[in-house]
Amino acid sequence: QVQLVESGGGSVQAGGSLRLSCSASGYGYVKYCMGWFRQAPGKEREGVALIYVGYGGTTYADSVKGRFTISHDNARNTLYLQMNSLKPEDSAMYYCAADSPPCSIATMDVAYPYWGQGTQVTVSS
Repeated sequence: QVQLVESGGGSVQAGGSLRLSCSASGYGYVKYCMGWFRQAPGKEREGVALIYVGYGGTTYADSVKGRFTISHDNARNTLYLQMNSLKPEDSAMYYCAADSPPCSIATMDVAYPYWGQGTQVTVSS
């Protein structure tokens, strides 16, 4: 059974940085897709960054390009999201998600089957 557990959220002032982690277990694939999504109160969930584990390709939402970096540590089976130059509009619950192959990171509009419980990020101005 696939389990995803996020950590690393918290409160930070605008301009600050946070690194989110997502520990994955029960996943037997070598190449697969993972991503970070976020949802603010009263807003729809949106994709933030995707990565094709095993190939290394990445996709970012325009709103975070140049500020956020998604990466994956194969040895630790952990997904990361380094968030720099944070803005108040980045405040949201952040979720990691995983999809089995065949999968695509060409678009954020994908129904990922596996989700973590979320970690809260709050950016104050």
